[in-house]
Amino acid sequence: ELFGSVEPLLPSLREDGVAVWVLGAGPYPPGVVALQELLDAASEELEPEDVWEPEDMNDTCLYIFTSGTTGLPKAARVSHLKAVMCLSFYELVGASSRDVVYLALPLYHMAGSL
Repeated sequence: ELFGSVEPLLPSLREDGVAVWVLGAGPYPPGVVALQELLDAASEELEPEDVWEPEDMNDTCLYIFTSGTTGLPKAARVSHLKAVMCLSFYELVGASSRDVVYLALPLYHMAGSL
């Protein structure tokens, strides 16, 4: 739904080597990765643990983007351990897939995104 906002920027993003991934119905221009097609084609079988299990829980799991204290966007590293700790909060409070979670934090805040 927001792809139209990014589409005019595609040429400059390609020049800078930025990959654009989109989840949702296409069609999309060449060079844009349509994730829904990849998800539909993906196997339901789990890969062996040695493929997806991190060697070190302190390794980077993901990056979130935050405005930081300067107001300028920057990437913040989140380790596998931090992600698991955040997810364990839901276990602690007994949350399930039937629950609705209202989020007052912006999604670029780690506590909000995880």
